[in-house]
Amino acid sequence: MAHTMLCLLPAQPRQVIYARARHLGMSLSAPLIAAIAGAVLFSGALNGVVGFGFALVGTMVVATIVSPATAVVLLIIPIFAVNLSLVGELDSSSLRNCTRRFWPYIGTALVGTVFGMAALNVIPDKPLRLGLGVITLLFVVTRQSVVSIPGRQTGANTCFVEAPIQMAGLGVVSGVLFGATNVGVQMVAYLKSCDLDHSVFVGVVALTFLGINGSRVIVAAGLDLYSSGTIALLSVVLAVPAIVGAMAGKRLRPMFSEHRMRQLVLLLLSVIGGRLLLAGSGMV
Repeated sequence: MAHTMLCLLPAQPRQVIYARARHLGMSLSAPLIAAIAGAVLFSGALNGVVGFGFALVGTMVVATIVSPATAVVLLIIPIFAVNLSLVGELDSSSLRNCTRRFWPYIGTALVGTVFGMAALNVIPDKPLRLGLGVITLLFVVTRQSVVSIPGRQTGANTCFVEAPIQMAGLGVVSGVLFGATNVGVQMVAYLKSCDLDHSVFVGVVALTFLGINGSRVIVAAGLDLYSSGTIALLSVVLAVPAIVGAMAGKRLRPMFSEHRMRQLVLLLLSVIGGRLLLAGSGMV
């Protein structure tokens, strides 16, 4: 299926992403690798503390070092590794219950992800950076509590419900966005609306991203996104700092209040989102 979808894409956009991968392979240096690994380590630690954020923050930071399309591909395996390390927050009973409860959402998100990854090949750099910045800042606006947003609660009550049809619709849209950008804030927002205990929330988020990213590894290979051996190798290597960071963040979690961490995450996302917005607009 993945190969068929790739064949439906124009040849030129595929050549563009392959050229980006080859260029990165030729231009890799120790400082560049160290910068990417540091971004992955930090993002993993943040994910370990608050239960989400690795895909979003990691992609945003790495996208300031390499092209956004390359950043998305590089982080597919590290995202899988991080969520594999955190899914243990769910015991066997919670795992079964959450799987039964959220399967319409997770299943359709898997389908949407395939289409999103196919779209990755045809989105040029600047619009992708602009889109990532806009999505990030919108998430910050909806999560902040300083300024009241009219209609926010009404919208949440209308969209974020657990009826199978609504869950399926949200799953497809969430998957397309995540497949094309590594941005999973829409998934986090939905799961946040389900009134889960924090430890269960962390586990369910990990379960959701684990299933989706397991398929993404296979789809990425089928779409030949790892056409550069350097990209594939670096993606595997980056799984190490990702897991180390996630485990360190998990140990640090009891030291931080949820309110303090929430403020830190929103501040960080504001800075990164603003930087990408400026880059996508051609201002920096």
